Amino acid sequence: MTNQDAVLVGRSKPIGFAEFVALAAAMMSTQALAVDAMLPALPTIVRALHVANANHGQWVVTAYIVGLATGQLFWGVMSDRYGRRPVLLTGLSLYVLAATLCGLTDSFVALLGWRLTHGLAAASVVVTRSVVRDLYSGRHMARVMSLTFIVFLMVPVIAPSLGQLMLLLAPWRYIFIVCGGFATLVWLWALLRLPETLHPEYRLILTRSHIAGAIRLVLGNRISLCYTLAMGVMFGSLLAYVGMVQQIFSEVFHRPRLMPTMFALCAGSMGVAAFLNSRMVERLGMRRISHSALLLFIIIGAVHVLVAESGIEPLWAFVLLQSATMACFSLSMSNFGAMAMEPVGSVAGIGASLQGFISTLGGAVVGAMIGRQFNGSTLPLAAGALGCGIASLLFVLLAENGRLFRGHHSAATVTAPGAGAGAAH
Repeated sequence: MTNQDAVLVGRSKPIGFAEFVALAAAMMSTQALAVDAMLPALPTIVRALHVANANHGQWVVTAYIVGLATGQLFWGVMSDRYGRRPVLLTGLSLYVLAATLCGLTDSFVALLGWRLTHGLAAASVVVTRSVVRDLYSGRHMARVMSLTFIVFLMVPVIAPSLGQLMLLLAPWRYIFIVCGGFATLVWLWALLRLPETLHPEYRLILTRSHIAGAIRLVLGNRISLCYTLAMGVMFGSLLAYVGMVQQIFSEVFHRPRLMPTMFALCAGSMGVAAFLNSRMVERLGMRRISHSALLLFIIIGAVHVLVAESGIEPLWAFVLLQSATMACFSLSMSNFGAMAMEPVGSVAGIGASLQGFISTLGGAVVGAMIGRQFNGSTLPLAAGALGCGIASLLFVLLAENGRLFRGHHSAATVTAPGAGAGAAH
């Protein structure tokens, strides 16, 4: 059976490949919506909740990301023990509750607390990666992740505009209510259509020795660990951009209303890149594509630093450079994730959890460090992206023993539904 023909059984009517990709992307999109939809509202939230320092508005993003990172440790382990489906449904239920409470609070401190909880709940969708790994491996897995990434990236394209529209029609609080409503629809879709992909015989017994063994496998594998660290620093560059973009359009270019449109253009370049990756990865391989994209990311970052230092950066140049940067980010990250997961298929839940924790928390720290340097120019963002690209390259070189573009043959397999991670080669 090929991955195009594969179906997941377990429901009254099997879920086809296209619907599975769409559902996986929708579950992952709950994370993106929780960040991107409220970006236009950050200045409004700062004013409404009487926050003295405008830069502290970025904490609304940071608190969510910290929760997202921390929660992944819990949900992944639970999914290896109790199965993917119940963990996803439980996490999405908590997501709806936390999003609703974010919209009801009158305190900035309380908002940060509920945003932390919101992120903890959203971390449950890391299990989606485990579901994909249960069913696919190698370049097939990279293709599925790329297709998922295309749908996933539609959220950053439309979410800021949705947030801007909500601000015109209703108070900022309704943005969080809409997040909860979207997650409710995804919960119903998963309840009705998503089968269990982890076969009972592959479920882990949560003893210290089993968990410790899984952790050793994930952290002791050079390729898994180094590509996870590479993802972390690259993710940091993205979070820095997300945290600063509203301030950049307001204080640097003095065009705050253009932010949703320009943000959509940049996110659209990521979607195009993900689509191209899904078409090319099985023919060219993950390493050739991702390593080339990473080198180009660094070159574009260096050009952006020079332009930003000149002090005469026009808006069109910023959007063009940022779009190119985001395209390279997409080509790198979708393949880095697949390569990091490939060696740890036998403990996919814990593997996805640890990798997600390290890359997300590391990205949050790096992104916060870059974001706090905002000084009324785009130079901190450009310099931060360049530094992240160079650091990511060092981790990739460690993973590959100093050799880029090295082809790794990986048998194209699609394990039977329910065969579980243990069937991975």
